[in-house]
Amino acid sequence: MKLLVVEDEALLRHHLQTRLTESGHVVESVANAEEALYQAAQFNFDLAVIDLGLPGMSGLDLIRQLRSGGKTFPILILTARGNWQDKVEGLAAGADDYVVKPFQFEELEARLNALLRRSSGFTQSTIVAGPLLLDLNRKQASLDEQPLALTAYEYRILEYLMRHHQQVVPKDRLMEQLYPDDDERDPNVIEVLVGRLRRKLEGPGGFKPIDTVRGLGYLFNERCT
Repeated sequence: MKLLVVEDEALLRHHLQTRLTESGHVVESVANAEEALYQAAQFNFDLAVIDLGLPGMSGLDLIRQLRSGGKTFPILILTARGNWQDKVEGLAAGADDYVVKPFQFEELEARLNALLRRSSGFTQSTIVAGPLLLDLNRKQASLDEQPLALTAYEYRILEYLMRHHQQVVPKDRLMEQLYPDDDERDPNVIEVLVGRLRRKLEGPGGFKPIDTVRGLGYLFNERCT
C-alpha cells in the first residue's frame, strides 16, 4: 500500500518511514501540510498518517483541505496525550481514527491495518501497464499473463516505479525505500537490481518500460492504470 506520513518531528518521521517500509508499504514522508497537499495532488495514496501539531498550516486544516478536495483515503491522526478536544476535532474534520503520543508502533500499525482492511473495497488492488500487471495484495507481477519470478527487492523497485510512472525517480529515493536504516547505501546495488528487473520485463514484443535518465535516476515510461 502507498502511505503518506505527515510529521514535523524528524526522528519520529524517520522512524515511521522505516518501520512502515519494513512492513511492506511504499511510504512518502513530509514535514508540513504544504508538502502533504503537493504529494496528495501528485499521487494516489491508500492512507495518510497526519500529526495534528504541524507548523504553519495545522493538521486539522490539512485534513479539511484534503476532504474538501475530494480525497477519500483513510486518515489516521496523531494527537498529544490528554488532549481530548484534538481527537474530537480531528474526527469531525474527516479523520477516521487516532493514536495518542507517545505510542508503540504496534498500536499504530494495528489501527492502520484495520483502516486499510475497512477501505479495501475502495482502494486499488492492481496496477496495469500494457502487458504488465502488478497485484498489490499478493505482491506478485505477471507479464502477458505469465507470472514473473521477482525477488522481494525487485518487486519493491517495480511497484515504486509504477506508482510514480512517467516521473524520474532518483536512485537515492529507491535506496531509501529498500534500505531505510542503512547510512552507507551503495548505489551500485540499485543498478544491479534494476538491471535484473529489466531483463525479466523486456520480452520479444519490444516492451521496455524502464528508462535510465543519466545522472538523475530511473523512469517508468509506460502509463499505469
